Amino acid sequence: MTHRIADILKNGQPDSVITIQGWVRTKRDSKGFAFVEVNDGSSMAGLQVIVDESVPNYETLAQVTTGASIEISGVLVPSPGKGQRIELKAQSFHLYGTSDPETYPLQKKRHSFEFLRTIGHLRSRTNTLGAVMRVRNACATAIHQFFQERDFLWMHTPIITASDCEGAGELFNITTLDLTQVPLTTEKQVDYSQDFFGRPAYLTVSGQLEAEIMALSFKNVYTFGPTFRAENSNTSRHLAEFWMVEPEMAFCALDGNVELAEAFLKYVFQYVLDHCADDMEFFNKRIDSSVLETASNIIDSKFDRITYSEAIALLEKADRTFEYPVEWGIDLQSEHERYLAEEVFKKPLAVTNYPTQIKAFYMRLDDDEKTVAAMDVLAPKIGEIIGGSQREERLDILERRIKAHNLPIDDYWWYLDLRRYGSVPHSGFGLGFERLVQFMTGMANIRDVIPFPRTPLNADF
Repeated sequence: MTHRIADILKNGQPDSVITIQGWVRTKRDSKGFAFVEVNDGSSMAGLQVIVDESVPNYETLAQVTTGASIEISGVLVPSPGKGQRIELKAQSFHLYGTSDPETYPLQKKRHSFEFLRTIGHLRSRTNTLGAVMRVRNACATAIHQFFQERDFLWMHTPIITASDCEGAGELFNITTLDLTQVPLTTEKQVDYSQDFFGRPAYLTVSGQLEAEIMALSFKNVYTFGPTFRAENSNTSRHLAEFWMVEPEMAFCALDGNVELAEAFLKYVFQYVLDHCADDMEFFNKRIDSSVLETASNIIDSKFDRITYSEAIALLEKADRTFEYPVEWGIDLQSEHERYLAEEVFKKPLAVTNYPTQIKAFYMRLDDDEKTVAAMDVLAPKIGEIIGGSQREERLDILERRIKAHNLPIDDYWWYLDLRRYGSVPHSGFGLGFERLVQFMTGMANIRDVIPFPRTPLNADF
């Protein structure tokens, strides 16, 4: 039986006989013995191992270099070294795989994140990317735990779809047609009747519409899976493939939606602080000195609530000039959102009731018919982190909204049916998972919080 190094460092006791497996971070040779630091990815710190010449096959230790994979059995002993409680005195070891020290790209020095992206198959062995992936794992665990504790049904929405949920048109097309000889109709249009699905098909931008179907059978559901945007953007905040968390609740109006979003963020942040304390300390020390303060601000603050109109009034009074001019009807930009969260309220807040013309067709029309029951949660340092709305449950108004957005109403026949047969008020929101991890860790580029980023002209690994 092997033991996780994280558990050994936390609970291991002297005189315990253990076996570890992992990868060598460093090796220091001395006369008759060597110090080997082994890491198995379970924690930031590795375990120091002392291997002396009495260990069988000691001469094999000469082949052990940084990056090599190894199994070591021995006895835990108190460590005289500074900053470590225990260490392992080896009794036997097995070298699984060597690592050429001349070509192994992870040398004992700082590497830029740009360089590490070029070695995506190895970068997770570094301290920073290792910490990111542990936090990412904890975030995902917390998300499922939060919804499962509240009796939400986890459902899997399709990755292939025929509808554009957002109406934005930033879709990846899926086809099995021969692109060198595309079949055409008599009108010289692509003949999709010869394609696999017999119609245009895309990678999904959201699982929301399908989640609405399930919410109107099971009341409270959530989906957590990959989504795609064919947006030709090379910013530090955009990915072509990313994960989305999307709960959907029947018999729930806008206020309940905001309350769930606030409880959700607090829960996930607290879970990560409880389960990844060392990693979060690392981010606070090496990446962004406000990481822990930001987490505490999320957990301890009661989120404020204002309407979009109130937000515009506050922005118009600001003693600064924004890059994007402020007037009622604009889509709030990151600079506006961060100003509200960082300088006006100094904590997270929810902005509600946005202008109809800047929001999606499915959002519930307010009585004034100028705004919809939308909500965005804004947080310091990032701006919008959650976006959602109460959905339009009235058939006649939904039909009008679909037509106003110039969408093919026949494609939404099933969505309209939900309003014909037992329609109820319902709400939901979406959260970009990588944006959450980026916000939580303080990492500057979203490409460094997902194992294998997909961006324009980049589909490596």
